[in-house]
Amino acid sequence: MKRLLNKRKTHMRDRNRTQLEQGEAIKDVDPIESSLENNLKRIKADMENSADLVVREVVLKKDTELQLGIIYLDGLVDDQKINDCISLIMEHSYLENVIEGDGFQSVFQKASMLGKQQILKKYSEVTKEILSGSSIIIVNGFPKAISGSSKGEKQRGIEEPSSQVVIRGPKDGFTESLSTNIALIRKRLKNPKLCVGMYTIGDVTNTDVALLYMEGRVNEEVLEKVKHRISHIQTEGIFESGNIEEFIEDRSFTLFPTINNTERPDSAAANLLEGRIVILVDGTPFCLIAPFTFFQSFQSPEDYYHRYDIATIFRFLRFFSFLASLLGTSVYVAATTYHPEMIPTPLLLSLAAQREGMPFPIVIEALLMELSIEILREAGIRMPRAVGQAVSIVGALILGEAAVQAGIVSPGMVIIVAFTAITSFITPAYNMAISIRMLRFVLVFFSAAIGLYGIAIILIFVIAHLCSMQSLGVPYMTPIAPFCVAAQKDTLFRFPIWSFQSQVNKNRMKVDEENQGHS
Repeated sequence: MKRLLNKRKTHMRDRNRTQLEQGEAIKDVDPIESSLENNLKRIKADMENSADLVVREVVLKKDTELQLGIIYLDGLVDDQKINDCISLIMEHSYLENVIEGDGFQSVFQKASMLGKQQILKKYSEVTKEILSGSSIIIVNGFPKAISGSSKGEKQRGIEEPSSQVVIRGPKDGFTESLSTNIALIRKRLKNPKLCVGMYTIGDVTNTDVALLYMEGRVNEEVLEKVKHRISHIQTEGIFESGNIEEFIEDRSFTLFPTINNTERPDSAAANLLEGRIVILVDGTPFCLIAPFTFFQSFQSPEDYYHRYDIATIFRFLRFFSFLASLLGTSVYVAATTYHPEMIPTPLLLSLAAQREGMPFPIVIEALLMELSIEILREAGIRMPRAVGQAVSIVGALILGEAAVQAGIVSPGMVIIVAFTAITSFITPAYNMAISIRMLRFVLVFFSAAIGLYGIAIILIFVIAHLCSMQSLGVPYMTPIAPFCVAAQKDTLFRFPIWSFQSQVNKNRMKVDEENQGHS
């Protein structure tokens, strides 16, 4: 008896599941009706009778059922385009042709001035197009609709990038418009091999995301991995490229970035040319670049606009600043606390005199100053642009001088912390600079605990961690670990650009020879 009851329950559950699936299938079809009145009621209900939903009904000829409705969202479309389209449809000579022939096809031809057109047959498609900024035309008596790309929302103009400023180089930057950003890259890469794939992500926001790559240059395994991860993103909303980054990165629990970002079209185009993938998100001027390696953090777009010798000097300066920013404070704390024999005697006597009467241990001084610098830096970013820079600079000077006069910190500590703070600004990749600033606190703690041995232990763990990381399957420390001789032309040094081109030609010849051999 119990077995029969379980069998009956299973049968009922399967039948309910089948009915649900059939209902969903019917709902997915969701065809547009022939009645214009019913269609407009349905659209208004789906849009919750929103105040910015505009519905314009046009009667093509009195005493007939030949009428149409134009639906769009106010502020997202170009009103002039829609008015011109209606005027063209209402022409007398055109109306006679409409009445005699296929009304829907005639309206479709005249609505071509709205831009890119497509015919819709489902309500879900109509709602999606309206929310995307398109205008919808529904002709009475036809179970389909016309979607016209009449977008005309207010957009920010193309301006100079604010996060990656260069002295020599292009001054245009990405905007919040996805189509504009794609065009800026197309402008630089006039090649049919540039492929653009479109995705819609976010159950609520329905954000447009573009995936760009160069066919024949991109690693196919990396490309498939990125496509798989993007297509499987499940979230309610995407508002910035950083949201996409968290979903597709290889490792979330790390201080170091594994995906780069930029708002410079020239930098994005150069990375595409090198076989990387660019991800553009509608609504943000920052694009993602993957895969990303550690040594790319010290490469600036300006390196390739100057002579190679000048670029090499600047690159060495960045590496030195990276080490100074990372180790400056911790080495000072370790040397003065555990290894005074490393400091020259005159300098050691001067530092000892400065610290006479100081109320706190040197590690507390270092942490107080580092924390103060970070607070001032953050305050300068959040303050209005007109006063933010002045607040951060003047605040640091006043705070440092007042702390020295009050006998809270020593002058030597102020100099070291200020120097390390300045050197952290030189790193071109802002996300890598943030990682260095956070790691600096860990090094200060360990240097205060066991001196230079603590710094050495942390550095060993950091290097091991970096060597174990990957960016979409590419080793993070490439081309040093694993070591690649050919790639050293653009790692620590920057060789002449013509040497890169000769290497590219050799690789292409090698690929062609291999293909001929296989054939």
